[in-house]
Amino acid sequence: MSKNEHGPETQATKFLKAHQIAFSSHLYAYEEHGGTTVSARELNVDEHCVIKTLIFEDENAKPLVVLMHGDCKVSTKELARQIGCKKVETCKPEVANRHTGYLVGGTSPFGTKKAMPIYLEKTILDLPLIYINGGRRGYLVGIHPHDLVSALQAKPVAVALLK
Repeated sequence: MSKNEHGPETQATKFLKAHQIAFSSHLYAYEEHGGTTVSARELNVDEHCVIKTLIFEDENAKPLVVLMHGDCKVSTKELARQIGCKKVETCKPEVANRHTGYLVGGTSPFGTKKAMPIYLEKTILDLPLIYINGGRRGYLVGIHPHDLVSALQAKPVAVALLK
């Protein structure tokens, strides 16, 4: 398993190790509200390969996770249609924190506090390597995208819109 010794121990890295998923650690200078633009710039990678972890709720306030390319946004109308809901909307930061156990800006799909359905933009699976939050602000892990499907039972959806 590839691992940078300087990466922090988080709920996400514990999950990855427990599931024997190889990952690389990438620390960077976090900027408030900088998003994937900052992390891509700091790591010198294409923003399309930086995957954001977004927390939504359906019309019954049931949480769900969507994994999306950093340079795209989610079509909530299309997401609701594809997963059989009336509507979905993003959670307020404090609600997302409660569902995941992570601070917004450091949300990882690995090792969340609550088990939630996870959906991923299907084109993520076309990438050779992705960078996704490792469980704290300023920390991404590099993994193979197919590990998202095997470890998280992530379901592919086609809901990307260009920013």
